[in-house]
Amino acid sequence: MSGELGMVGRAMIESRVSELETDLEELTAEREDLVARVSLLRPESLDPDMLDERARLNLNLVHTNELVVLRPGRRYEVN
Repeated sequence: MSGELGMVGRAMIESRVSELETDLEELTAEREDLVARVSLLRPESLDPDMLDERARLNLNLVHTNELVVLRPGRRYEVN
């Protein structure tokens, strides 16, 4: 009834299993999103919009006729 393998211990283990399953679902969804984004950067399926987005982000550049929207909570560097 009591102890690590008793009723209380079992409830704690089941709670932990539930937390870990939730974490697994979140990480699986994140991984699927990353796999999809990486597939767009492969030479055989290169998406021009994705290439443009990555280049702008990494080089910190915009066109002169574009409007830049800064979102709160992000850190931006100015070149």
